[in-house]
Amino acid sequence: MATFPVVDMSLVNGEERAATLEKINDACENWGFFELVNHGISTELLDTVEKMNKDHYKKTMEQRFKEMVVAKGLDAVQSQIHDLDWESTFFLRHLPSSNISEIPDLEEDYRKTMKEFAVELEKLAETLLDLLCENLGLEKGYLKKAFYGSKGPNFGTKVSNYPPCPKPDLIKGLRAHTDAGGIILLFQDDKVSGLQLLKDGEWVDVPPMHHSIVINLGDQIEVITNGKYKSIMHRVIAQSDGTRMSIASFYNPGDDAFISPAPALLEKKSEETPTYPKFLFDDYMKLYSGLKFQAKEPRFEAMKARETSSVATA
Repeated sequence: MATFPVVDMSLVNGEERAATLEKINDACENWGFFELVNHGISTELLDTVEKMNKDHYKKTMEQRFKEMVVAKGLDAVQSQIHDLDWESTFFLRHLPSSNISEIPDLEEDYRKTMKEFAVELEKLAETLLDLLCENLGLEKGYLKKAFYGSKGPNFGTKVSNYPPCPKPDLIKGLRAHTDAGGIILLFQDDKVSGLQLLKDGEWVDVPPMHHSIVINLGDQIEVITNGKYKSIMHRVIAQSDGTRMSIASFYNPGDDAFISPAPALLEKKSEETPTYPKFLFDDYMKLYSGLKFQAKEPRFEAMKARETSSVATA
């Protein structure tokens, strides 16, 4: 099987720009995932983020997770569990407004560091969106504008820890799904693995690399590119040793952003290629919330049916 794509962002502005853009394009078309090195976020900041997150988990979340495991009898399960994830998690919202000051148990240094990290990730996300535009033949800024809505994009970070699991064959760290939104930037543990994506019918490990940022595409990129780029099923396998840190930041459309295939890409499609639906992002998210761990195609079909009925009744 082909090697997992690793992209050196420092080459984007040099002589190897064309080859690097082609590598990103190939990853978007054939993997839905790639790993970024030399992405411009300082290793000092990444090290601080990692230390603070691991300290925070140990100090405030580890005991709560253990109590939850005991309360639900998960340490003694004998059969496979399909409706629960072996993860300890909380969510930080950055845009359009921040909730970071409202999250309990966070030390002030942690809040400050995560705000700084979010600014860097936001810049990186927007740089990547413009590189995707270039590869797709769309005008610069098209994707950012498509995501904007009336208040700008939704941008937030899911902070997760996957503690050691006594029955990793019976409980998933995180069940298989595609991400609903736009572009996802993941800073993951470089020692404890677990993230896998589905490629050509097989589960492939996303390799842990020190100081890298893993990128994957969400359902909205698939819609806007009319299927040229696709969101990919992925999951987290629970491990019996070590706690895996996962800090996933989601750069998504605003709630009232209207999502549809880019007209410039529709002009290039053949007659046989189906057109993806047009919808309000918030409507898609309401549907997704109940169907996250199911295939994405019925979600697209449901949005298309809604689009057709609204046209018929207009």
